[in-house]
Amino acid sequence: MAVVVRAGAAPMLWLGGLAAAVGLVPEGLTGRSIGLYGGAAVFLVTAAVVASVRTGRYRELERAATRAARGDILQDRAVTVRNWRRRHRWWLLAAFAAAVGSAFAVPAAGGLLLAGAGTGLWLKARALGRRESAAEKLLWVRTDWVEDGRPTGTRVKGYRTTGPAAGDAAPGGARRR
Repeated sequence: MAVVVRAGAAPMLWLGGLAAAVGLVPEGLTGRSIGLYGGAAVFLVTAAVVASVRTGRYRELERAATRAARGDILQDRAVTVRNWRRRHRWWLLAAFAAAVGSAFAVPAAGGLLLAGAGTGLWLKARALGRRESAAEKLLWVRTDWVEDGRPTGTRVKGYRTTGPAAGDAAPGGARRR
């Protein structure tokens, strides 16, 4: 389940960092230093908000988790990441374009906002991974319940659990080494 949360973190971080670097080229309306300081503040606030939003729903579904049945279809990590990125590629491209476009008003702030969202998702996946490690079980979402890449959507009735050695994902959604 943390794989779905983590799937958007890397593209958001990379595209946000690239947009922030490109955003330093124009002077902008506010100037580079104000853009960087404002962007740093926006980065921290966005990372904190994204990391903490909907944690109650995650914990509620985590408490109601049941053992995965034989009939449950649990996807491979690579398939989940590929599907999430394919489904959201136009949103990521639009966010990148908006971040670069905002550089003409406030340099680097839009890119740092996007990077902050990616960092928040990564922090949320790490927190889920710590809880998975502490409980010694992996949390999964049935593939037919995930709507638009949201592991806490309205169709998700509960999580499924397996042992920590199941699948190709480590706790927290990282690639198993």
